[in-house]
Amino acid sequence: MINKLKEIIDHFESLEARMANPELINDQNRYTEVAKEHRRLNPIVEKAREFVFTQKQMDDDLEILNGDDDELKDIAQAEIEQLQETLTELEEELKVLLLPHDPTDDKNTIIEIRAGTGGDEAALFAADLYRMYSRFAERNSWKYEVMESNAIGIGGFKEIIFSVTGEGVYGMMKFESGVHRVQRVPKTETSGRVHTSAATVAVLPEAEEADIEVVDADLKIDTYRASGAGGQHVNKTESAIRITHIPTGLVVTCQDETSQHKNKVAALKVLRSRLLATEQEKLAEKRAAARKDMVSTGDRSAKIRTYNFPQGRITDHRISFTAYNLEGVMDGDINDIIENLKLADQQAQLATVRE
Repeated sequence: MINKLKEIIDHFESLEARMANPELINDQNRYTEVAKEHRRLNPIVEKAREFVFTQKQMDDDLEILNGDDDELKDIAQAEIEQLQETLTELEEELKVLLLPHDPTDDKNTIIEIRAGTGGDEAALFAADLYRMYSRFAERNSWKYEVMESNAIGIGGFKEIIFSVTGEGVYGMMKFESGVHRVQRVPKTETSGRVHTSAATVAVLPEAEEADIEVVDADLKIDTYRASGAGGQHVNKTESAIRITHIPTGLVVTCQDETSQHKNKVAALKVLRSRLLATEQEKLAEKRAAARKDMVSTGDRSAKIRTYNFPQGRITDHRISFTAYNLEGVMDGDINDIIENLKLADQQAQLATVRE
């Protein structure tokens, strides 16, 4: 391990030297890439340097044990026991930090929320989930923007698609894909009975043109008049866009923007992201065969979480995680859930490596 850690430290220091080069500073795209890699490696290098330094102390003490000074030997022996404990702890931390980095985790994301079973109550819950994620984005200083929505009159959404932009967004949000179930008394219910409704969340890595090649000949593009709230252009100009990807049959519509061009750009962004997500789901299925336990990121039909309002309880079924801060969670305080999901995924990866 020591040689690998020294290689990482050398690479990190070379990145620092490159970042000080005026030529790189003038090339903002390359500078951003190097700076992102530098930030990603920083926590690894901190632990790596600590490990290398501790190992050097250990080697020095072991050398003293081969000498003739009995007093120094006693001191060295006591230090060795402490240093060994430190090295063991650092090694376990580094095993997690050195797990293969998925470059997709660095991408921005597109989140699609759709009302499931439960009628209007499911649509209201979809709106609650949108608010939860938008508040979480605000807490992390991420930007978010609605790309497409289908609202109902009482404040809910049959569907809402929005983008979230920021550092490491997809890596934080990717475990949210799946069926979210709510148990509560609907606002529309007069008898006070608890109903169960659901909404589906799909978290897609935002694909760039270099990630997914979309050929114009594979696209069928239709324009139509937008409907619903949206200003004077609604029902007067054909600004809404429907794109059909012929090879896969995927259909994307967008009407929330005020111009046909903007809607087309937004629709293509969603289409590329869905195509990239489809490729990733295929890879996830292959990986699942190698893992006995895995936190699902691909199966959108899996029930992943229950929000029980009468008990103020939230349960993530994948990791048997339960908390009683439902009010805070619905206000965007989901960091604890996400960190536990990430930890479970890391443990699953480590188990695979050990096997």
